[in-house]
Amino acid sequence: MEHYLNYLWMKTRKIIYLLKIIVIMLGLSSCSTIPKGVIAVKPFDKAKYLGKWYEIARIDFKYERDLNNTTATYSLNNNGTIKVDNKGYNTKKEKWEQAIGKAKFTGNDDIAKLKVSFFGPFYSGYNVIAIDADYKYALIGGASYKYLWILSRDTNIPNEIKNKYVKIAKDIGYNTSDLLWIKHDKKN
Repeated sequence: MEHYLNYLWMKTRKIIYLLKIIVIMLGLSSCSTIPKGVIAVKPFDKAKYLGKWYEIARIDFKYERDLNNTTATYSLNNNGTIKVDNKGYNTKKEKWEQAIGKAKFTGNDDIAKLKVSFFGPFYSGYNVIAIDADYKYALIGGASYKYLWILSRDTNIPNEIKNKYVKIAKDIGYNTSDLLWIKHDKKN
């Protein structure tokens, strides 16, 4: 009888453990891809957004730490997702680094609310929160206020656009004093 009770206890523990994992995974997959109070651009033209962008500024984080000359190039994959090709020069290692991922819209593709993945099934928010009419300059927010980028089709940005995007981000709640201004002084 004691052996049977131990067996049942072990089975129950395994089931509880599996249920916990399922709850955690469901929680992670249902996490918001955009911070509360942040609104993605609508209408959004996916075709106009594709191509190469230069990172002008970012709130630094571990996957881009020590990188400058950073770019992101977006193109369509055969399955309808967007290929994300990020490159940057690592100033500590003195070499170019590249990360390739994919992005997909979280809803309709006329709303600039996407999720991006560089690591298998794990996605994070990528939201265009401001863009000019010609799709030359963009302000991007991540899934939380810890992630912010200013992008340009060129290696620099007019001060009026820069100031406008910094003000938008600050008014929304981003800590714009944390922005790192990126150098573009190397060719890849």
